[in-house]
Amino acid sequence: MQAITAAAAASLMLGAVLAGCHTSDRAAAGTASSSVDWFSDQTQAVGLDFVHVNGMTGQYYLAEIMAPGIGLFDFDNDGDLDVYAVQGQMLHKGDQRPDAQDRLYRNDLHVRADGSRTVRFTDVTARAGLIPRPYGMGVATGDIDNDGWTDVYLARLGADALLRNNGDGTFADVFTKARLTDPGWTVAASFLDFDRDGWLDLFVSTYLRYSVDNDVKCVAATGARDYCNPQNYPPLPGRLFRNVRNGTFQDVTVAAGVAKEYGPALGTLAFDANGDGWIDLYVANDGSENQLWLNRRNGTFANGALLAGVAVNGDGRPEGSMGVDAGDFDNDGDEDLLITNLTGEGSTLYANDGTGTFHDVAVAAGLRSRSLPYTGFGVAWVEVDNDGWLDVMTVNGAVQTIQALADAGDGFPLHQRKQLFRNLGDGRFDDVTTIAGAAFALSEVGRGASFGDVDNDGDVDVLVANNNGRIRLLSNELGNRRRWLGVRAVSGEGRDALGALVGIVSQDGLTRWRRVRADGSYASANDPRVLFGLGESADAARVRVRWPSGRTDEWPLTVNNQWLTLQERVGVR
Repeated sequence: MQAITAAAAASLMLGAVLAGCHTSDRAAAGTASSSVDWFSDQTQAVGLDFVHVNGMTGQYYLAEIMAPGIGLFDFDNDGDLDVYAVQGQMLHKGDQRPDAQDRLYRNDLHVRADGSRTVRFTDVTARAGLIPRPYGMGVATGDIDNDGWTDVYLARLGADALLRNNGDGTFADVFTKARLTDPGWTVAASFLDFDRDGWLDLFVSTYLRYSVDNDVKCVAATGARDYCNPQNYPPLPGRLFRNVRNGTFQDVTVAAGVAKEYGPALGTLAFDANGDGWIDLYVANDGSENQLWLNRRNGTFANGALLAGVAVNGDGRPEGSMGVDAGDFDNDGDEDLLITNLTGEGSTLYANDGTGTFHDVAVAAGLRSRSLPYTGFGVAWVEVDNDGWLDVMTVNGAVQTIQALADAGDGFPLHQRKQLFRNLGDGRFDDVTTIAGAAFALSEVGRGASFGDVDNDGDVDVLVANNNGRIRLLSNELGNRRRWLGVRAVSGEGRDALGALVGIVSQDGLTRWRRVRADGSYASANDPRVLFGLGESADAARVRVRWPSGRTDEWPLTVNNQWLTLQERVGVR
């Protein structure tokens, strides 16, 4: 068993102290929730009919099993979350499927006078001007021109795309006009304001130097054909593009120093690792050391992953990392890292000691052993039951043949079930997968996962993207039974303030923080709004926002159980 460092133990003890006033509340929640599925599969009911095509033909092309991501974002500014579904394609050049293309679904949320609501999605792909594109991998969202409309970056095996939101329900691909360059096989991307000039920059992670033409033939231990591991192909460096505010970007990868070290990147996340008010970058690599690019506040970055303790796991080994998220799981005021990995490695939990130094506490937290049988992709710190503590959800699916399934004659022997872990408030997590709902009993080849409040009812729902299968909308049926507050934080420039920290300040001065983000998980775009579960307590007094610009604003908290919009230098909108 992995030893617990002194700093990690202190972090766990702090979690226990903070949990003290919630003990009876949390026990009651566990009892009350046992009679209801925590999530229900509403995919068919809401009209989401998307089925992913991975293009497999029995040739075991590596790209077939790495997609797709999925996106939740409000493209039409009507206050609810719409869906961008990423599609694959046939990989043989002369064997394309015209019907296989990305899809955009508009959320036509209807809220009645009694508070009941109905979600219905309408396919607006054709109306939006979307066209069939190369093999899709992931999606990222952010407002690149500060016009108040969210734009879309598409990561692909083939030419990437940057879709500018025209504000009238249509999009235009401005990738070339924006002077972006195609970095190769891309999987994920993050929008971030790394230079604090009020304009979103872009980091694009790249995976491998791969194409169908250079595909390597690999076999499993049984001698049968199987998918290769990433070590069979050379990695590519990611790209950092600075927004120069005129609709174009400048490639500053080399000048910023982020080309010095790289691996086969699958996950990317922008967050403030060391609490200095400047956004850093974390890159999760598949089978090699991860990078933590610390912002040096002068346009350059330095890789501090090894010294910070997040390059390898607690045993000193690099892992096959896929999904990543950051959040304050122990409510001690700093953000902790959560990484999903290959079967046999288990998920990694890096607890932040407040200085930007991290310690792997996955074993002590009860996550490592329970995640060992799974290959994790989509992941998030998500407050499922609105008790004030961040829980963990992972979306799983293998990348090499599961022999037991193959022996049983399964045609796609990679499927695994999802997992849900409830934060006990003392540094430990309980596996509540079996009571989370029938959707968690489904065994599918899970990849991307996007997290957000689709029906605006005060709890976080989950949109799951399955490889060569249907997307799933898992509706949260539990969270809004408790008090909550939702916040959309808007920058002074009028867009979602990605990177801002929103805090709920209690009457005794303690603050719980949540970060405004759209990136993370795996190749997916998340709801940029933040949601706080208030539990049964009534002591939340103020809401505080630390803006990416360095400014801090604070307002008295006079309402709950509703969504608020707070704008920098303006106030409540």
